Amino acid sequence: MSDIHIRIEGRAGRITLTREKALNALSYDMCLAIDAALKDWAKDDAVALVVFDAAGDKAFCAGGDIAELYETGTKGDFAYGRTFWRDEYRMNARIFEYPKPVVSFLQGFTMGGGVGIGCHGTHRVVGDSSKLSMPECGIGLVPDVGGSLLLALAPGRLGEYLGTTGYRMDAGDAIYAGFADHYIPETAWPALIKTLEETGDTAALEAAAQPAPESKLQAMQGDIDATFAGETAADILTVLRGREDSFAADTLKVLERGAPLSIATTVEMIHRLRSSTVTMRRALDLEYRFTYRAMDMGDLLEGVRALIIDKDKSPKWQYADGNVPAVAVSQMLQPLGAEALSFEEES
Repeated sequence: MSDIHIRIEGRAGRITLTREKALNALSYDMCLAIDAALKDWAKDDAVALVVFDAAGDKAFCAGGDIAELYETGTKGDFAYGRTFWRDEYRMNARIFEYPKPVVSFLQGFTMGGGVGIGCHGTHRVVGDSSKLSMPECGIGLVPDVGGSLLLALAPGRLGEYLGTTGYRMDAGDAIYAGFADHYIPETAWPALIKTLEETGDTAALEAAAQPAPESKLQAMQGDIDATFAGETAADILTVLRGREDSFAADTLKVLERGAPLSIATTVEMIHRLRSSTVTMRRALDLEYRFTYRAMDMGDLLEGVRALIIDKDKSPKWQYADGNVPAVAVSQMLQPLGAEALSFEEES
């Protein structure tokens, strides 16, 4: 497949995203190819570890390829999107639960679907160009691909802040928030990958890692915890509107652009995950409840139209006044019964 290069080099299973012109956006076929390789290598003693990287310097993976989702969804065909998400989420879980080390090199943009393949492994490497984010609320989705688990585990109320604003983390932020492990200058990456291929040993990563750059998020932690501690998105907005400072003003500006239903549901998801015995499968199950309904009950098609297709940047959101009824959030997160996400596809 021209969009992805999958092979074994020495002791390493190698997965390189090669859709450089599309910022290595993840297609359904790429998801299936990654999943198939991971299944094979799990049982192959010749493969000691897995390495993810990507072509170009602009992006590791700027998200999922939503053109097909939009095209099918606008015709009333929701099955394609539901199948894509189901199989993608199973692949995300496989990376998280993988029995061998999984190393990812995250240059440039790592967003949405890119987080799902790049941030669930055992050794997540960032450099000076790295920009990580979960911007789904801006198009009428919620942080998915297992991102809600990372958000629920982030320090303090960072999860609510990152999940609703889509804030772009640099290398220092990503390590502080738990989305990455090692800061290594990008000039060192090619030689490191060669060493991983030759040795099958991750010790070289720890040896090459340098102290993480200062995190802007860490400096903002006090403001974030003070304003994002509410039970609901409405509580958060009330606190922000009651403050007269640049942090509150800047944050409100971003939140008021996003889809209100998505923002309200994101806050609820993170709270549920944080208060439960949190697992990757629990997070993916909750995410799938929303994405399963995102096109017919949510704002996804309108968000994609306004921001990506027509680019008028004037989406007509549901609950545009920001007052999202609790029942609307509950409906998006109701169990799916027979349609629930399952992980027993191989049994």
